[in-house]
Amino acid sequence: MTPSPRIPWRKSLLVRLVLTSMAITVVSVGATSWLAVETTTRAIQEERGQVLSDDTDILRQLSGFAATHADWDGVHTLVRTLSHTMGRRIALTTETGYTIADSAAPGTALPARASATVEPLNTDTYTEPGAQLAGIDPRAVGPYLLPAAERAQVKAAAEKRLACMRRGGSNGSSRQSPSGRTVVIPHDGEASVPLPCADAELTTATRTEEKALRELNALIVSCPGLEPWRGIPVAAAGTDFVPGSNAQASDIARRLGGGQRTQNCVESARRAQLDPYVAPRARLYLGSQGQQPAGFDLSPANKAKIVGVTGLVLAITVALTAVVAIRLVRPLRALTAAAQQPPQRHARVAVTTKDETGYLAAAFNDLTARREQMEAQRKAMVSDIAHELRTPLTNIRGWLEVTRDGLLAPDPDLIASLHDEALLLQHIIDDLQDLAAVDSGTLRLHREPVDVAELAAQVVSAHSTRAEVSGIRLSTRTDPGLWLDADPVRMRQALGNLLANALRHTPQNGTVTLTAKQTGDLAVLTVEDTGGGIAPEDLPHVFERFWRAEKSRSRRTGGSGLGLSIVRQLVEAHGGTVTADSEPGAGAVFTIRLPRATEPERLSP
Repeated sequence: MTPSPRIPWRKSLLVRLVLTSMAITVVSVGATSWLAVETTTRAIQEERGQVLSDDTDILRQLSGFAATHADWDGVHTLVRTLSHTMGRRIALTTETGYTIADSAAPGTALPARASATVEPLNTDTYTEPGAQLAGIDPRAVGPYLLPAAERAQVKAAAEKRLACMRRGGSNGSSRQSPSGRTVVIPHDGEASVPLPCADAELTTATRTEEKALRELNALIVSCPGLEPWRGIPVAAAGTDFVPGSNAQASDIARRLGGGQRTQNCVESARRAQLDPYVAPRARLYLGSQGQQPAGFDLSPANKAKIVGVTGLVLAITVALTAVVAIRLVRPLRALTAAAQQPPQRHARVAVTTKDETGYLAAAFNDLTARREQMEAQRKAMVSDIAHELRTPLTNIRGWLEVTRDGLLAPDPDLIASLHDEALLLQHIIDDLQDLAAVDSGTLRLHREPVDVAELAAQVVSAHSTRAEVSGIRLSTRTDPGLWLDADPVRMRQALGNLLANALRHTPQNGTVTLTAKQTGDLAVLTVEDTGGGIAPEDLPHVFERFWRAEKSRSRRTGGSGLGLSIVRQLVEAHGGTVTADSEPGAGAVFTIRLPRATEPERLSP
């Protein structure tokens, strides 16, 4: 037995796994600690600015809800979502202090004072994100909200204007205002749309907008000082008063010929028109969600905690890695030791796990078992070949020595006996040659259309003399029109081996029958005899090389033990199968199944 080589500790799988885990742990813990210090310090510096930005965004989204809803129903979902996203406590109350929605648990006290007031008719948080401008939130569109058909109509007009601008060498883009109206915005520093493209189609109010503008017109002209405009469509011309337009209340007031008083009247009229469509004014309270840490204190105590945790993680990692590595290395070492055993010992290893190493150990044991079986078969085969060749060679040598010594004259009977022994030797050698060709993959088949009836007749004719001498009735039954795509020589050899085997084991006055019939797409050929049959325990072995039921190797039954093995190899080379069935005392049946071929076309004379 070769001693196991000593592996240097630097190349040991166990050591490498442990060192790798230690390096990974040290680097990861150190990097995490450094990153925690750096990011926490930076987060403290940015926290205040981030909180202010988050609060502004909360106000903007709640103002958008108020601008698009007539009341606060359904705002609870938005409040909870914003609270979860921003990490802030959010509460909405009415002017009288009634709680509309609160992300905190019921009964939690509100902050000391409100952070902002949600009133989309007086505060614009939409136009400039992050800023609070005086005026009406553009998202408060009320009766100006366009239905789908009118949105498509206005969008088509906007695309038409953009196409006109591009043809004229200008450029621009479009955006959709909260009311659904598409607005064209010139680019490249242009203040307005080129004159050829400034058609009135895009600036004409839709039916929905006209209705809303008429309502607004009635509210405007009801203001004191604007009595002369009664009956005149002040706000019904164009889209200046439509939410999303560029006109301001001051510009509209200037068109009406008034000053600040008229401007206030216009703004009041617009708020009065939109008021039924927006949620009532509400107070917004913002605060911390739970107890937030005041900051990061890298004190000596915290440093000790980091070091302690790092050491603990390192120890646990090393221990776990060592356990895993030992479990991994142990079966590998057992496999190595078993592989180094002498071949004749056929060493095996214990399968202790169901992981990759366990599967490897099972595969190794299976390979060892197959090698042991092949070795046994090889020894048996060598012994069988030696025995089969020794008998005829001994006979030939004996008769030749007797003749050489002058004890027996070389008469015709002696020559015939020597010839029979030589034929037996030739038969054994031919069989071995055929098996060697199959094993090496050099067996060549010369396929051609074969008439099964003709093939069966040829094989029966070749064995009829032997059958007559033995007093055995040899018959054949074949279906007409049955063809094979096969090598006729090899098929005659396979069927001949089966008939010879059947005649060898059939007593005098027995019967051997060769049958060929069609079953679906298969041609089924059977050789049936009335001999003594095959024992059930022997049936699985009849096609093995050098296997014979008669272990005494009686010359009465003859045979080399290779005939049936050659039959199986030849049939499988043709893409078919061969099976054996028998009952002791009732004979045996060997069945060949091959793919059936169509009858070849015959040439007309």
